[in-house]
Amino acid sequence: MKGLFITIEGPDGSGKSTQIKLLKEYLENKGYDVVLTREPGGTHISEKIRDIILDKENKNMHPKTEALLYAASRAQHVEERIKPALNDGKIVICDRFVDSSIVYQGLGRNLGIKNVYDINLFAMGDIIPDFTLLFDIDMSVAKKRKENRGDLDRLESEEDFFHKQVFKGYKKLKNLYPDRIKVVKADDSIEEVHERIINIIDEFLER
Repeated sequence: MKGLFITIEGPDGSGKSTQIKLLKEYLENKGYDVVLTREPGGTHISEKIRDIILDKENKNMHPKTEALLYAASRAQHVEERIKPALNDGKIVICDRFVDSSIVYQGLGRNLGIKNVYDINLFAMGDIIPDFTLLFDIDMSVAKKRKENRGDLDRLESEEDFFHKQVFKGYKKLKNLYPDRIKVVKADDSIEEVHERIINIIDEFLER
């Protein structure tokens, strides 16, 4: 692989979308060829699967089904978009990747980290993030941001208990992969968070 694979993780309402766009602009201004994508989604087929996963009408979806659908979407995304971009030497920035499955399904749905990672290992093949930014935010702040956005999808609409498990999961996640995952305090202004991100990114790129 000649490119660089950066993933952005964090609970719903942590401000990822805004910061990802700013990061893309920053890297492009430095002369890098950047591909911005997301999960679940990123390709036509993967977006169709996303619609099924997040549809509020599918409230009876079993956690195992949910985990397998995420893995299926990821497999298509990796093969069709991420791997070709990396082979072309591009920087790929992905809004969520396998760490989200570990947290939301492995821990939030209580399916177990190993079970969820194993099915995703098959889906990902040899594509593992080179670097991950984990947005750390207070749960009350994230909840307020989500409510301000309006219409929530199936996972965003889950009970508080589920989201508490997700927040706990992210706390565990940074300890699982300390070399790859760098934590960004995301409670503050857009400008302050962006400055923290580019400081971390610049240090990583220099290494």
